[in-house]
Amino acid sequence: MKDDIKLGIKVGDVMTRNYTHSAPDISVLAAVNLMVKKRVGSLILEENGVLKGILTEKDIMWALTKKNDLSKVKAKDICTRKITTIRPSADIYEAVRLMKKAKFRRLPVVIKKKIIGYLTLKDILRIQPELFEIARYGYEKKEVGKMIVEGICEKCERLDLLYNKRGRMLCSECEESVSHNVE
Repeated sequence: MKDDIKLGIKVGDVMTRNYTHSAPDISVLAAVNLMVKKRVGSLILEENGVLKGILTEKDIMWALTKKNDLSKVKAKDICTRKITTIRPSADIYEAVRLMKKAKFRRLPVVIKKKIIGYLTLKDILRIQPELFEIARYGYEKKEVGKMIVEGICEKCERLDLLYNKRGRMLCSECEESVSHNVE
């Protein structure tokens, strides 16, 4: 991928400003409840606006296999601390390149270590769907009729079997919800 490609769309223009966050001392169980309530796959851990970590579904799955009582485990103890961040002035192509390289679907947006937003692959695909091919982390597209064997759902961001529904690549659950809500 060339590093000099610019699309002219800045990260700050498409990032989520109202992201789900908590203090790093929250218990994993309370964090899970918050994530389920807000229907998000990750939780920003911040203290006084400073990014301290990101708790992801993968971190929680690891904790489930290693810990007995998630109410006694703090999110800061299992969260991802080595975090790739991006500036709001960066081009979204750079964000996709960083996501692909780091194998992340989300990037905290920071200015001088202060988090000001959260950029997800879903945010980018909403405004620039043609970047899907670049951002899909090397999953090979194999068409079987209307179904694509594996990829990231454009609606819920989960890795799943995908279906082409009116030009959008959706998992079966999201495809059904779109079918029921349209027409």
